Amino acid sequence: MFDFCINGAGMVGATVALGLAQQGYRVALIEHQPPQPFAPSQPPDLRLSAISLASVDLLRALGAWSHIEAMRVRSYNELSVWERPDCRTDFTAAAAGYERLGYFVENRLIQLGCHETLKACDNVSWFTPAKIKHITRPQPQHTAVTITLADDTTLDASWVIGADGADSQVRELAQIGISGWQYSQQAMGIVVEFDHPVSDATWQQFTPAGPQALLPMYGNYAALIWYETPQTLAHLSKLTPDQLKQAIKQDFVPLENDFNVLSQATFPLARRHANAYVVPGVILIGDAAHTINPLAGQGVNLGFKDVACLLAQTAATTSVSDADFMQQLKTHYERPRRRDNALMMTAMDGFYTAFSNHNTALKWMRNGVLKLAQHTGPVKHQVLKYAMGLA
Repeated sequence: MFDFCINGAGMVGATVALGLAQQGYRVALIEHQPPQPFAPSQPPDLRLSAISLASVDLLRALGAWSHIEAMRVRSYNELSVWERPDCRTDFTAAAAGYERLGYFVENRLIQLGCHETLKACDNVSWFTPAKIKHITRPQPQHTAVTITLADDTTLDASWVIGADGADSQVRELAQIGISGWQYSQQAMGIVVEFDHPVSDATWQQFTPAGPQALLPMYGNYAALIWYETPQTLAHLSKLTPDQLKQAIKQDFVPLENDFNVLSQATFPLARRHANAYVVPGVILIGDAAHTINPLAGQGVNLGFKDVACLLAQTAATTSVSDADFMQQLKTHYERPRRRDNALMMTAMDGFYTAFSNHNTALKWMRNGVLKLAQHTGPVKHQVLKYAMGLA
């Protein structure tokens, strides 16, 4: 009998497993596709995240950050946002009194760092590669959740945690509905290698077709993010690396140094929000509970905030199998996290709508806002602290 069975050992799932194990709970961890082991010679992964300082603090407290940092990370100390060069806002770590704003880290390396730390936890049982076939939720005569795997192995737990991403199987099997929509645009991620080292600065320029951004990676590598219509990106995805390089030179923000295209992939953009984060025997966390427009790079950081909030409740309770624990989760986990995530979703949608269009009045207003924000110290500082997860 486990206290928690976690479906998904990705960034958020592995982190919550680590926290629960360190609190002394018996944890089962189900992972369908284990990550490839790290080797320094590997090229950079296209899937990376902007990790806030608050998320780093959580990973450091759990003992995982030292393993992640020993592989490869890239800190950044400047963030610039503009539509026109004369109307821009620059955020710097020094102006806010910090050494850095955050880190760009390949998702797989965060996952591997947590997995390495979990090796020291003898109260964690791994089931991998494995997949859930069925969940039997608590009944009056049976208070545990029964998880049946594809090979017919059965696991009993007080709670099953869905940390299995936007298309969560746990959410579906628990019959938890979602609200949301698909955005009209998609995003292409492109890994490039420059002929000179990349500075510790990230930037984003808004165009009527959507944002274009650069995310520095380790060494001379960087990721370009290109929002466009599905039709345009479908065309770009068929180009050879040399042809895509020419398209970048023609239609992307001008880049300072010469570069080569290494890899590219296109991602759909969707907003989804679960109607509940907690139902009897089931907890949703991270992308299983909410997916957000990646405009400000807050997706995984919201997931780590979920983890911190959930761990605070599991640390405070006397028994996770007690009937009162369900109400504690509804009140102190679901309610505040659902509110915070919904506010961030709404803010990102407003920002996206305001900037990704040709409306003349909106264009005048948004450029005025960016120009004003550049010289509004206290407001700018507060926005920066929130983005860093420190407010």
